[in-house]
Amino acid sequence: MSDVLKNEDKLGSVLVQVQDDLKQLKSSLEKISANEMGQTLDIKALDNAIRKTESTIKEHAENYLKTVNKQQLVLPNIEDLQKKRMQIPKWKPSLESITDVHSQREDLPGVSRGEKQKLALNMYLLHNLARPKNRANMHRKCGISLPVVHKRSTDAAKRHRLITGFVVSDQAREPKGCHIPAVPEEDMGTVPHPSSLHMSIQHKAASLHPREDLFSKIGSKSKCHKQPKWKTKPTFVSVGTDKESTTKAPPPTATSKSLDQKNMERDTDSLIPKNPENLPVHVPLNMTKYPFIIIKGQIDPLATDFCHFKRRFSLCWSSVVNPLEALTKLLRDFAVPVAKVSGEQLVELSHGWESGWKKTPTETTVLPVLENWEEVLDLVLHPGQRYKGEGGIEAAAIRIQSCWRRYSAELTYLCHCRRKWAAGTIAISWLMHTQMRRVRKALQARRFSQLEKNRSRAQHLAANWKHIQSSKRTIIHIPSLGYSQSQRRNLKGFDILQNIQISRVCDVRDGNVEVIYICPQHLEDDILLYYTNLLKCDGAADGADTSSCSRRFIILTPEAVGSFPTHNMCLSTLLKYSPRTLKRIRNLIQGKQAYIVGGVAHMDDLAVADELGVPILGSEPAVAQLYSTKSGGRRIFAGAEVDVPPGQGDIYSLNQLHETLAELMAQYIVVKRWLFKMDSEHGGRGTAYCDVNHLSCYNWALQEYHRYGAVVWNTKWIQEPVMLRYLVEIPEWLAHHARPAKNSCYPNWACFLKTFLRQGGVVEACPPSDSVTCLTVALLLEPSGEVTMLSCGDQLHGSCQLGVLGATVPQTSIHPETLHSICIRVGQACLQRLIIGHISIDLATFLDHNTMDQKVWAVDLDIAYSDQLAMTQMLLMLTGGTLNCRAGCLEVPMPVREKCCEHQIEAKPPVGNRYAVIGIHLFHSNLSMLYRSVFFKICKAHGIVFNKEMKQGTVFALYESSEQCSIGMITVSEDLQGALVTFARSLSVIHQEISSPKMPAETNFKGLIKEIEDVLQIIVKNKIQLQDKPAV
Repeated sequence: MSDVLKNEDKLGSVLVQVQDDLKQLKSSLEKISANEMGQTLDIKALDNAIRKTESTIKEHAENYLKTVNKQQLVLPNIEDLQKKRMQIPKWKPSLESITDVHSQREDLPGVSRGEKQKLALNMYLLHNLARPKNRANMHRKCGISLPVVHKRSTDAAKRHRLITGFVVSDQAREPKGCHIPAVPEEDMGTVPHPSSLHMSIQHKAASLHPREDLFSKIGSKSKCHKQPKWKTKPTFVSVGTDKESTTKAPPPTATSKSLDQKNMERDTDSLIPKNPENLPVHVPLNMTKYPFIIIKGQIDPLATDFCHFKRRFSLCWSSVVNPLEALTKLLRDFAVPVAKVSGEQLVELSHGWESGWKKTPTETTVLPVLENWEEVLDLVLHPGQRYKGEGGIEAAAIRIQSCWRRYSAELTYLCHCRRKWAAGTIAISWLMHTQMRRVRKALQARRFSQLEKNRSRAQHLAANWKHIQSSKRTIIHIPSLGYSQSQRRNLKGFDILQNIQISRVCDVRDGNVEVIYICPQHLEDDILLYYTNLLKCDGAADGADTSSCSRRFIILTPEAVGSFPTHNMCLSTLLKYSPRTLKRIRNLIQGKQAYIVGGVAHMDDLAVADELGVPILGSEPAVAQLYSTKSGGRRIFAGAEVDVPPGQGDIYSLNQLHETLAELMAQYIVVKRWLFKMDSEHGGRGTAYCDVNHLSCYNWALQEYHRYGAVVWNTKWIQEPVMLRYLVEIPEWLAHHARPAKNSCYPNWACFLKTFLRQGGVVEACPPSDSVTCLTVALLLEPSGEVTMLSCGDQLHGSCQLGVLGATVPQTSIHPETLHSICIRVGQACLQRLIIGHISIDLATFLDHNTMDQKVWAVDLDIAYSDQLAMTQMLLMLTGGTLNCRAGCLEVPMPVREKCCEHQIEAKPPVGNRYAVIGIHLFHSNLSMLYRSVFFKICKAHGIVFNKEMKQGTVFALYESSEQCSIGMITVSEDLQGALVTFARSLSVIHQEISSPKMPAETNFKGLIKEIEDVLQIIVKNKIQLQDKPAV
């Protein structure tokens, strides 16, 4: 094969060699004539010259055929037959129908038997110079007249044979429609013209099955790939006129098909087109397209072009009728006006039609026989064209009916699907509802059982409270903030807020107490070591072993702390989902008297208490949530007959807010600021204010008030004109001038009002004085029915006057007896409402300018363990003293001097008074940049330390290990002024050490320092007034 590729179509050189041989033959004849000098020509010599030339031409023809015939036909092997699982009939050529075939049976390597026979026949026809046709061509083209040497018999000449096959030549490269006619039989006896040798004869077997690639979908709008249009057309070479005697080529094998594909890709001269016909059709030798026209789907049988087409293909007309009828029917159905049919392609289509079409072909199968198939295809594909042709009305009706049936069936199916989906949804919803109802009932039953058990344990605690207080006991401190979910979600640093009360561990100063503190976050070893050393102070216990204090407390962290990082769950809930921690607590309290001291009550407190089997020193969650609101606190204060600010609670609508506010403003016209407090908020978060001086009618209302006088003004009908005027202006006044106390929680009045009306709240008057002091009192409502004051202190505020940052202990703003009386009454009112445990009361005191009497208003009630009480426990732990709230003093045992004599042994140690400033919520963002050890070294370098012997100085409370931005601080001194100065100095030093102009920080140190400076100015002013009084 490589030799063939190297010697591509040396037809030109072959022709030159033939011409040279003919010239030599002519010269030889002339020499023979010259030598004989006009005598008779020697026939033998002439015959030898002709035979020599014939053999030379034969050699060249064989070389040419070997070069041109690149595709060889081989019989299919057994493996291919087995793979295809089909029977291919064996081909056995008729050797008797081929003349002189035995002389050309050379063994060609790689060539099949049938191919050898075809090649032998072709070579014989090419080099047979004795034929009359060949001699005529030789004389016409070369000018040589050859004598008749061998005379063929007439019988042999009359034997006509038809050999089927494809003629493929170099004209495949020529434009479509240019065909070189095959060499006729009568011209085969002479030497052909050199140009006629461009042809080669190659036989192609008819396929047994239709070829699908010829009838692939075509069209500019079709996405299918167009089949290549072959440039060569199949023709059949006729050797004679006998139509009965034919020699058929063998069927194509897998090898021949692969060779055809390779030759097609190389675009060689021996390309064999792929055709769908199975059997050869007797077609005239010189085939053309024979076009004819179909007008409106009708064929004119008398048209010249159609008659010519029918006459030329009369032998195969039976196979052409069916595709022609299908084509005309298609053209009539689609109302095609004019269609130009290619007769040749229609005949090709008929071959496949007879052999393989079992179904009616599609438009893209029949239309390729048209010369204007693109225009016809566009028309056929045009929407609605089918309904313009023959039977269009019936087709449209069928189409409409089928569409309607499809539409109705689709609607029915969709309706069925919707009903099925609805049924499934209802079933699932019902199952979920029943499941939720079962779970809800189970939870209600379980919580009711927990509540009943808690009440039983609370009764046992109340009956044995005195005994428990005097014996060894274990206190389980759970500083849980059981706020609502919406409140907990909006609180930043919720775990830090719960851990501010870590100073509860200082309860171990009582020698009979062991403390289990549940911590809401994981603490590092430095904080644990800090509190361990803090509890080893000399005044840690009254007469007890100081080293045992550090062994009587334990800090536990529930394992579920890190499991819900984004839910802000309260500590009781986390402990409920921590079985290992609960198990350890049970082991620690086994066989001991124990009870739980919680924080803000939550339903999970009952679950934890039931799991541990211990009582809770506190109220039931439902009772605590009812009275811990601002409105509930006002009801308790009213029941205790304690003065409260003018106002109204339980406001849930906007009209109620406007009407209540107008009535209060008209009744208490001297109040310059009104406060709006949400029921469920705390720490000044849910508080807003608005000043009445922004009202346009306020001056007119004051004139009316002064005109009638304070006594007459209390009459309702006199207040009515002012109230109506207020009611008109209040909506606009609130919208423009009301401000939330903390913008970080509620940026504007609209956001605040929305939450206020959803939760409910109260409207209260701000004390009508420029100097107002607020204080916090922590009470213990014992289960036995006694009320004990545990802590009292004046509040310290920062930049926001409604947020508490610290306190001064003990309080100095109200007479102790007055304060004690108020607390006892409030405590008794709470006990009547089944409130027990720890509560805290916020009071406001100021001087009434009309009567010059001191007034005390109860402004808030929290049913929970307060932060101030936790810091007070730490203060008492450090100083070893006691806080006498009824006397209003902090008594601290002083160090004992050296004993002078023996009778001083029984003398009591001296006691001194101390004042302390407690900072609870101190925040500085730059604290996170310092290690704890470095921070304490800086404080020690500036003298910020605590003197254990003198029971004064500064000590810190550590809350967290992660951010380290929040701390607590306590300063103790001999007088209040010294404690405030020490506190302010410590804050200033710390702020200067950890801050710089290049490092802006977020802190509340500056606001608290300014508040302390104002308090110091008031103290100095009061001292000067006290010193000047005796001189008057």
